[in-house]
Amino acid sequence: MAKTRRTFNAEFKAKVVLEIISGSKNMAEVCREYSLKADLLSHWKSQFLDNASKVFENASAVDPQQARIAELERLAGKQSLELEILKKALTLLPQARKKGES
Repeated sequence: MAKTRRTFNAEFKAKVVLEIISGSKNMAEVCREYSLKADLLSHWKSQFLDNASKVFENASAVDPQQARIAELERLAGKQSLELEILKKALTLLPQARKKGES
């Protein structure tokens, strides 16, 4: 009877690798606890360490959708202000014509 292959999500992998890196458990303890092979854990650990710098790159990068939303909100505010100014000018315009006619 063939064994089914287990799959692990990213959160589980990160938790296991952090247990090893933090020193709370050594690799042998983690292997026994989760029934994993040492080379699999070594692979996860190397992937984790290779991609660790990307965490800080993404933290400083602005989400393009959020930047676009902010730009559109700024433009909407600007147009709203311009509309209020034009409304005020329109109410003053007939008064200026009446004064000029007399």
